[in-house]
Amino acid sequence: MWNNSRFWRWFGQILLILLVIILAIFLWGNFTQNLQQLGLQFGFDFLNLQAGFDIGETVVNYKSTDTFAAALLVGLINTLRVMAIGLVSASIVGMIVGVARLSDNWLVRNLAMIYVEVLRNTPLLLQLLFWYFAIFLKLPQRGNPISVFGIISLSNQGLLLPGNTALYPEFLTLVLGLTLYTGAFIAEIIRAGIQAVPKGQWEAARSLGLKSFQLMRLVVFPQALRVIIPPLTSQYLNLAKNSSLAIAIGFPDIYAIASTTNNITGRAVEVIVIIMITYLTISLSISLLLNMYNRRIQIKER
Repeated sequence: MWNNSRFWRWFGQILLILLVIILAIFLWGNFTQNLQQLGLQFGFDFLNLQAGFDIGETVVNYKSTDTFAAALLVGLINTLRVMAIGLVSASIVGMIVGVARLSDNWLVRNLAMIYVEVLRNTPLLLQLLFWYFAIFLKLPQRGNPISVFGIISLSNQGLLLPGNTALYPEFLTLVLGLTLYTGAFIAEIIRAGIQAVPKGQWEAARSLGLKSFQLMRLVVFPQALRVIIPPLTSQYLNLAKNSSLAIAIGFPDIYAIASTTNNITGRAVEVIVIIMITYLTISLSISLLLNMYNRRIQIKER
């Protein structure tokens, strides 16, 4: 038994699990003891209490007399909306700029390089503040907006779309900032993936008479995806977590509303747990979907 490597592997795993359980019990005991000393209780019963505050931008119906749970739901929907639009738009921008980085046109290639280097090497928070205070809030007043095709109005109060649908400056700033910032990183991932495709594949495609767009769409890009997807997953996760910077410009996402909830209820631990579970669930979901897709496109070895 003492010379059996299989026994020692099992023994090491069981010992590690026991140590983790002991550590968890110790931390939980220490946590509950500290709460008792402070005269506090751990629980989520406050979610059923009246919130008592308004939310500036909501997709679903909400009023200040609703519960904290309803307020957090509004924040979650706002967060998911920003993430979904940001992931799609950043992917499009990154793909366009990544291909432009490899262009034979000197001007296009260098403009793409300047975009990547400037946005990738400045903090996202600084960019968000720039777009918000220097761009959107400096637009004309609502009474004298910029008209686009006579159907869209742009002012310092946001973007007014047909059907009386309004997109507020905070939402536009967050989406634009996340798109351009993450798009710069995605562009470099796209460029590296394309350059990883062997030259023989390019030459073979050209010998078949494929045009540049067909070559990229049918031959190069499908092979580049095997290199692109793993680092792209990390950038998608970064975008999801960076959306929490919405609190800096006043956009009511899950983090901002949870912070307001904490200030009113004083339930700091419970609120932190809600925020952690929310972002962990979103990140794991993104990672799971992209990992499944990555396994699907990998070359199956016999």
